[in-house]
Amino acid sequence: MSLRPTLETRKAMPTMEGAGVKLHRAFGFQDPSELDPFLLFDDFRNDHPKDYQAGFPWHPHRGIETITYVLSGSVEHADSLGNTGTLGAGDVQWMTAGSGILHQEMPKGNGAGQMHGFQLWGNLPSDQKMTAPRYQDVQSKEIPEVIDDDGTTVRVIVGEFWGKTGPVDGIAADPQYLDIQVPAGVRKTFRIDTYRRAFAYVFQGQAAFADASQPTGVLLEKEVAGQEFNIRDLSGDRTLVRFGTGDEVTVQAGPEGVRFLLISGAPIDEPFAWHGPIVMNTRAELELAFKELRNGTFIRAAH
Repeated sequence: MSLRPTLETRKAMPTMEGAGVKLHRAFGFQDPSELDPFLLFDDFRNDHPKDYQAGFPWHPHRGIETITYVLSGSVEHADSLGNTGTLGAGDVQWMTAGSGILHQEMPKGNGAGQMHGFQLWGNLPSDQKMTAPRYQDVQSKEIPEVIDDDGTTVRVIVGEFWGKTGPVDGIAADPQYLDIQVPAGVRKTFRIDTYRRAFAYVFQGQAAFADASQPTGVLLEKEVAGQEFNIRDLSGDRTLVRFGTGDEVTVQAGPEGVRFLLISGAPIDEPFAWHGPIVMNTRAELELAFKELRNGTFIRAAH
């Protein structure tokens, strides 16, 4: 077995989307080959309704898939095909935009006003970019959960893990999407197929990744006042951890334990032409998509 090294850790950056929703973006609109097949990851955890209640009014997508995972509160969604629904706490929606869809997502808080969740964008290969749109709505009770002897808990949202298979299937990126909790002080190793690109996103507690030789952190080079220093750094809340090649990831949980998403997928390795919510392979395809948006032919008739 070969351990995946930590290539990079970085904090998710505050930004604003939709009609003024405050969120934190771990990656997106940068070098798309970095985490191919994944394009963007947003953390939309907010505790104050004014920061999210304007929501994400009608907007288009083409050429991608999106997965929305709700932790607290709910998201009401509707689309141009007449589909409507509500995602509650623990629920997941995987939307294949394919040839094009217009939809809206309107978040609502729980009793305490909290609206917590994540959205990930996955690319579609060229031969699937113009497929018919589809949804997979999964309730929390349908997502298998595995608890190991040391107290480690894994929710298997997509893919296979520890003998369980997630309920979302048929995804182009062949992803594995896991919600993992590791108790305080526990060191744990997780298998990831060598061919996949992989990242972790820490959203509760702290942990050291890579060789996890000490619970105090991973050895990283950082520049301080123009000089490079080797220091130990614990990855904490809203931290992206990007891994190199290998078939295992090891984590050493900090004193309060850690909860993180571990996500991996098979690279598509195709050209990108990307603007806003539309991702194609060529500039001509991208320009055609926006032309169709303007002239009202963006949505394809159902066959």
